[in-house]
Amino acid sequence: MSEKKYILGIDIGTTSVKACVFDPITKEIVAKQNKDTAANIPSDQGIEGNKQDVPKIVSAVHYCISRLPRDLLRHVTKIGICGQMHGVVLWRKSAWETVEKDGIVMRFEGKRENMSALYTWQDTRCKPEFLDSLPRPESHLNCYSGYGCATLLWMVKHKPEKLKQFQYSGTVQDFIVTMLCDLEVPVMSDQNAASWGYFNTEKNEWNVDILNSVDFPVNLLPKIMKSGEFAGKLNVCWNGIPEGTPVSVAMGDLQCSIKATLESQQDAVLNISTSAQLAFVVNNISELGCKTVEHLPYFDNTYLVVAASLNGGNVLATFVKMLQQWMLELGFPTPQAKVWEKLIALGLEAQTTSSMKITPHLLGERHSPAAKASVENIDLSNIQLGSVFKSLCDSLIDNLHTMMPKDILRNAHVKRIVGNGSGLSRNAVLQRAVEHYYSLPLEFTSGGDAAKGAAIAIM
Repeated sequence: MSEKKYILGIDIGTTSVKACVFDPITKEIVAKQNKDTAANIPSDQGIEGNKQDVPKIVSAVHYCISRLPRDLLRHVTKIGICGQMHGVVLWRKSAWETVEKDGIVMRFEGKRENMSALYTWQDTRCKPEFLDSLPRPESHLNCYSGYGCATLLWMVKHKPEKLKQFQYSGTVQDFIVTMLCDLEVPVMSDQNAASWGYFNTEKNEWNVDILNSVDFPVNLLPKIMKSGEFAGKLNVCWNGIPEGTPVSVAMGDLQCSIKATLESQQDAVLNISTSAQLAFVVNNISELGCKTVEHLPYFDNTYLVVAASLNGGNVLATFVKMLQQWMLELGFPTPQAKVWEKLIALGLEAQTTSSMKITPHLLGERHSPAAKASVENIDLSNIQLGSVFKSLCDSLIDNLHTMMPKDILRNAHVKRIVGNGSGLSRNAVLQRAVEHYYSLPLEFTSGGDAAKGAAIAIM
């Protein structure tokens, strides 16, 4: 009997790291681990900044790999990596070290003194007036606050000395790949490059001339590879994974979660976790007449048509925390799980229509960063808790529907929406809203796992 061969998939997300051992023959996950990173750190920009501690993220990667069965890791023949898009981390040589035991590398450790924090996709330091002052990208994609190039351009203006300390930049998943392969120069996939701004997906190159014109340190930009290609080979034997195992260039977590979910070109995928995205696959860029829809690089020279909202599960989680805080102040502390359970039950019982209109832009939107949340048409008939929660859930889907109307799905011959993300799978009130606004069946499959998608992408 031939020896088993597995693919290791790793997803470096906004709040957690997930890893799985994937069997390419049976298409099943045979082992998996996840670990919350707890990596958020204070920013000198206050609430406008959003930073994470990279060594904590590296530690979470180590935790997941070290807890996968060693007898499976010995048979890993490829490693696929994806992660949170848009963000940027800077580093210089010797930004990590290996910790060995009996000649086997047990873990990698990031060295804070040789790297910056990760400035994440949630960073809002780049105000509209600053973004308006930047040259227009030579790309069908815009550049927003939280995007790598925008954050670096902000530093060019406000913290030029900080930039001079570093030699390289990339997303946090690019850093992990550089570390695992001990690369001389970091590489970045077209998916992550497109998420940074100032990248032309059709030419597959950075807007170097435009960036040079505003004194952008183009020497920091990673080299570009196509998603699904290999960046290098594992530099050491790592927790039993053989030295020399090919490691993919880091891919986008959105693309990989969709790779793990799509069963047909007639599917659209709706992901609601921290934020919210609705996407489907097309063969080329086309004019859809909708500025809130973007074409992002996918795999095999295809594109994802995406409506990406900054407001998703994070808005509902904030509502739950608010209720918890109120209950605490009233002297009745209530566990978070109990609040969620009661809200969903009450939301399902609530009347089908409510005159209350909630605008859920608690975090603004990329196309409208100054937008705020608001509530209209409050009256005596709609102030019950279940009614308010249902209105909030409806508003999140209505917001997505405004960004990507159902006619766009209909014209693309989409026949169903496949659901993804814990924010959607655990919330039947949201699920009802999806079917109401899009007039399409919502189904859940075994997909949705970006770590699994990273493995599938390099099969």
